[in-house]
Amino acid sequence: MSKGSIKWQCISNCGSCCRLDPYEREEAIEALDDKQRKTYFEMVNLDGWCKHYDSGGRRCLIYDSRPDFCKVSSLKSLFNLSPSELDLFAIDCCRQQIRSVYGGRSTELRKFERNLRQPLKKNL
Repeated sequence: MSKGSIKWQCISNCGSCCRLDPYEREEAIEALDDKQRKTYFEMVNLDGWCKHYDSGGRRCLIYDSRPDFCKVSSLKSLFNLSPSELDLFAIDCCRQQIRSVYGGRSTELRKFERNLRQPLKKNL
């Protein structure tokens, strides 16, 4: 599979993107406008996780109504990416976040890498 044909796909039961600790996400926060930044900070619990993250079920409790900055599709405009750059950027972001939250040898990272090699599925 060539790099150009690799498509970003979310994996279930991960939630690493819900780790919103501002000290770990400075670059992402800088890309937000003032209104988005305010919403972001309102979502962060004292433990650094999103207040809408169900850690037991490892899922977002407001998935269908989550803010735009929680959607991978928003990375394109937030970071001024071309359509062809979006998938690789999203993959790199997920790899970095999964490693940061769960570790480089984690089940979540192995599952994410395995998922990238599979035919494109509907994003979760």
